[in-house]
Amino acid sequence: MSATLFIISGLPGVGKSTRAAALEAEAGAVRFEPDAWLDEPHLDLWDEERRAAIETIQWRLGRRFLAGSVSVIVEWGTWGRNERLALIEDARAFGARVELIWLTAAAEVMLERIQQRGREDPPITLEHILEWQAAFQAPDADELAHYDAVHRQ
Repeated sequence: MSATLFIISGLPGVGKSTRAAALEAEAGAVRFEPDAWLDEPHLDLWDEERRAAIETIQWRLGRRFLAGSVSVIVEWGTWGRNERLALIEDARAFGARVELIWLTAAAEVMLERIQQRGREDPPITLEHILEWQAAFQAPDADELAHYDAVHRQ
């Protein structure tokens, strides 16, 4: 039986962690969430260099799990098309299925959720969210054709 790579894509506050936790329980997949790896040792969630290093380590482990037919959840946000396509290509090399879970929400909803969790210092603002919405590369029809399944919520 082949493994599945679940790519959870979306901005902060759209519900990625909630969806990933539920999927982890229902699919028995290994979940990679960089925020938890930064938060647990009290590292700066805004430290992009550390975040990138953690995602690299997580994906190295993720590939090993996929090679062993264990499903993997990548909960990085994956804002860029090329990042998602590279994950697909790597996963396919192990014969894995790939599913996209693309989450969206209104900026005000995202801000409210982010404020409720109170995790970031300095806090994320509405201005940050609006900038990030402009930077996010939404999957287009060409990209969506690469997935075995797409779930948009």
